[in-house]
Amino acid sequence: MNILLPTDWHERKSMPLASGVLDYFPLALMEVAKVSKIGNDQHNPGQPLHWARGKSMDHADCILRHLVDRGTIDTDGGLHSAKVAWRSLALLEEEVEEILISLGMTREQAAGRGSKFV
Repeated sequence: MNILLPTDWHERKSMPLASGVLDYFPLALMEVAKVSKIGNDQHNPGQPLHWARGKSMDHADCILRHLVDRGTIDTDGGLHSAKVAWRSLALLEEEVEEILISLGMTREQAAGRGSKFV
């Protein structure tokens, strides 16, 4: 069972993931994917790509530190603006998870919905 997407087709149509996000920002999302890989290689060397949530949880502070350096490239080759976007997505993901938990989901259901991202 897919807990992530609603089963009602009207609700599903109201979430245009490809046409409303990917198609708008393909270059930006590619840069976010690059810094995701860079971060995984830094924090989890030799491991498959995954979000090691417990290793760095100060998203708001990191967002502002990278925002100060927006428009430039970090020492690891990643764009600071892409790191702002990655951290913003991480912050939003955790906020939405907390909302789902407050609505009765278990932490395991909300955090990754049984995926490898926990």
